[in-house]
Amino acid sequence: MIFQVGAALLDACVLSTLRHGDTYGYVLTQTLMGTLEISESTLYPVLRRLQKDEFLSTYDSPHMGRNRRYYKITDKGMARSNVYRVGWQEYKERVDSLILSDIAPGGVNTGMGAGESASDEKGGRRS
Repeated sequence: MIFQVGAALLDACVLSTLRHGDTYGYVLTQTLMGTLEISESTLYPVLRRLQKDEFLSTYDSPHMGRNRRYYKITDKGMARSNVYRVGWQEYKERVDSLILSDIAPGGVNTGMGAGESASDEKGGRRS
């Protein structure tokens, strides 16, 4: 992925994942790593911060002789997740309007779709 994941986006992704139910750290990490290019060493400080801010709570549950630490979204975390969801939709629409638009500044239709560049067939730049 060529776009960096900022703290707010990572928080939103963690909280959104936990909206579906409690899970332990390894599964949460694997779920997020399937979408975002992050490492476990990136995720655990985020989880601790979200817990400190009372957006998450934790509990331990025994599994095969060991304890697993489960993360659960709190009511405060659910409210923050709702704010992120609304904000994401607005942000996504604005960015899409810039990146995916065929209309250049000044209302000129470039005729380019997503994935096309502003060069002609010979590789030169359009003027």
